[in-house]
Order: sequence, then C-alpha cells, then structure tokens
Amino acid sequence: MRESARQAAALVTELTEGRAEEWDRTGEIPREVIRDLGTKGILCADVPEAFGGLGLSSLDLGELIAATGEACSSLRSVMTSQGIAAWTVTRFGTPAQQQELLPRLTSGESAAVAFSEPGAGSDLAAVTTEITRDGDTVVLNGEKAWVTGAAYASLIVVLGRYGDGAALVVVPADAPGVSIERVPDPLGCRAAGHSTVRLDGVRLPAGLLLGGAGMPATFLVTSPLTHGRISVAWGCVGMLRACLRAVVRHSAQRHAFGGPIAGHQLVRGHIADLHTAERTATLACERASGDWDARQPRHAASAVLAKQVAAGAAARGAASAVQVLASAGADNSHVVARAYRDAKLMEVIEGSNEISRLLLADEAMAVWA
Repeated sequence: MRESARQAAALVTELTEGRAEEWDRTGEIPREVIRDLGTKGILCADVPEAFGGLGLSSLDLGELIAATGEACSSLRSVMTSQGIAAWTVTRFGTPAQQQELLPRLTSGESAAVAFSEPGAGSDLAAVTTEITRDGDTVVLNGEKAWVTGAAYASLIVVLGRYGDGAALVVVPADAPGVSIERVPDPLGCRAAGHSTVRLDGVRLPAGLLLGGAGMPATFLVTSPLTHGRISVAWGCVGMLRACLRAVVRHSAQRHAFGGPIAGHQLVRGHIADLHTAERTATLACERASGDWDARQPRHAASAVLAKQVAAGAAARGAASAVQVLASAGADNSHVVARAYRDAKLMEVIEGSNEISRLLLADEAMAVWA
C-alpha cells in the first residue's frame, strides 16, 4: 500500500475510534469529520493529484476503503458515494468540468449520486426523472430514492431521462427546487445520510450537464456502478475483518464449561468460516481492483463477482459473529450488530444479489460457451 493510503487509513481510524457506535445511534456523522477527510482528498482518494486527490490505484484505494469499512460502514458508504460522484465527473466531464468540479470534491465539499427512484432501482432504464434542455439551461423534475450521503452533500449527480436517452447533471444541493429528506430509520449504515431527493422545476446552467447526454442509461451508469461495486466489496471486506477481530478476541476471553470458548470445536468452526470468508472476499476484491487498474476488458464482470462474493460473505459472517458473541453482541450498535444490519444492505445496493447472479450467468455463458 502506498504511504499516502496508509496515512489516510490511519487518519480514518483516528477520527472514528470510539465514535462509530454513537454515530450509529444518532444517525449522524459530525460534519467536521466529513469536512476534515474531504479537505485531505480522502473521500475520493483515486482522483488524480492534479485535482487535489491522492491519485491512488484501485488496489490501494480498496485497502483504504476496507479500513474505513472496518471502522464505520456509514462513513465508508459516504466515501463510496463521493467516489462514484468523482469518478462520474472524471469519466463523463469535459476538461473544463473536471477542472471546476473535482477540486471542490477534494477540498471539503461532499457529493452524492442520485440514480435510483421509487420505481427504478436495478432497472435504471426505467427512471422517470426528466432532464429538459431549455436554451442555455436544463430543467429537472423527479424524485430520487435512497440517495446515500445526500444529507451531507453540496453536489448531487442526478441521472434522468433526456430526450430518447438519458443524461447526468451535477446539481447543487441548495439550488431552488431541490429538497432533501432523510430516510428516518434505515436498517443499516444509519449515519450515511440516506435521503429522498425531490427535484421540482430545478433550473441550472447547461454547463452542469455532463458528457454523454442522450446516450442510453446503461451506457452512462455502467462505469460508475462498477466503481461503486468495487468500493462496496472492499467495504464488506472491512466488515468481515471487524467481525473476525471481535470474534477472536471474545472467544479467547469468554470462558464456558471450564475453558475459553475458542477451544470449543463449533466455535472454532465459526472462526474458520469467518477467516475463509475474509480471505476469499479479499482475493476477489484484489482481482477486481487489479482488473480495473489494468483496464482489462472484463473488469466490470470482476467487479460484479467481487461484490457478490464479498456482500454474501459479509452477511453470513456477521450473522456468525453475532452467534458467537451471543448477548455480548446483541447491543444494537455493537460492531457485530452493526455489521449484521449493514451487511444486509450490501446485498441490495449497487445491484442486488439477484441482478449480480444474472450478470454472472451472462459472463459464464460468454466465457464457457
């Protein structure tokens, strides 16, 4: 891992130590924490150094995300959202848009991506939000659901219908006609600022319309979603590491029937399964990040595989960790209880497990035909 990534991970650990439980209970990450990480370019650390980022490879970024996920999944979710937003600007923004927007995202401002809607989750081609060109302006109308990080964001990248295709627009959160309402009691990642975003006649300069306008929605979202899937997968590795650490420590200290429960075969079975899950998920993530960095043709498929493997492993591993810790892990904001709730969401976001299975079946048909 590059030294800059190692230092960033150390800062995340320092800022979250002893605080993640409180953030989970209150549903709020202090703004100064997000701002502090943002000003250091850590929330989107793969942005090139020329724009104020750390210029990390996907592999180094992944280890940073895993460290963040181990400390606080809500903060990791904000990091994932910011990373997708920054990558979307990098991928589709003009040089002028990149020069304008990316330094803002590496100097303290935060961002979210608003793709999903009440009637369009995995099927983003079904979005109904309308983006209309009107001279040198664009007008947005619609509603976005479960926008991670929107409660903290100053910029929101919005996907909507645009003529016969789709488009992406960078929307200032304080623009007239934008309303942001927090999801009141989410199952997991409770402090990640999940929100409903409503757009009522939002009129913006056409210069905030990113490149690719008019292309199919699948063309516009595939690359950002791939970035997000790798991030989510690494976050799940972090959750597995948190659970494994908690289980090993607890089982070595907790005594029952004359000795530490770590000596009991069934408990050791849970430990072995957790260790296997963490190693397997890590290897899948390393492959996905390696393919992304090398721009391998099948890097999108590697990302789907990593997300499918890691999210499922995290959900099963967190359940196993709660089982081993029993009443000690039953406090709703204990690290394994948080992982139990947070990991379930990871099986849904950035493409549900079912969608991932369909994509993996397509990959298998192409490779093994």
